[in-house]
Amino acid sequence: MDEVEKKARQLLEERGVTLNDIAELVHYLQSAYHDDLRMSDCLENVDRVLSKREVQNTVITGIELDILAEQGKLQEPLQSILKSDEGLYGVDEVLALSIVNVYGSIGFTNYGYIDKKKPGILKSLNDKDGEKCHTFLDDIVGAIAAAASSRLAHRAANTE
Repeated sequence: MDEVEKKARQLLEERGVTLNDIAELVHYLQSAYHDDLRMSDCLENVDRVLSKREVQNTVITGIELDILAEQGKLQEPLQSILKSDEGLYGVDEVLALSIVNVYGSIGFTNYGYIDKKKPGILKSLNDKDGEKCHTFLDDIVGAIAAAASSRLAHRAANTE
């Protein structure tokens, strides 16, 4: 594991997101399609998604922007937009789609679904408590789960 991957994983952990949290989202997305889906399979796919450099770069970029917003270090109007997670600001979703794009169209539909439903850790990341800013993180976590779900679906289709 190189320094970029270590940093991406470290930032997720520092922001309160575990790989198990993301694996639970994968299970949420895929359990209806796989009768014997194990959490270990979900976790393996999350781990593989996080091994991609494009994903690592997105994680680092998004989390750093969230941190800068928390610290009040961005210029207006971006500071207020990120701090309030303004509804018409779509850059967070666009950045997250760079993760989903690595794994194809199933990932896009999974991402849209999970972004709308906000299950599991996504609900708490999306709550705006005023202290933490997760404008990018909630979308990134959802995108990692969607990409891992897509990866899992493609692998399962190849074994059937």
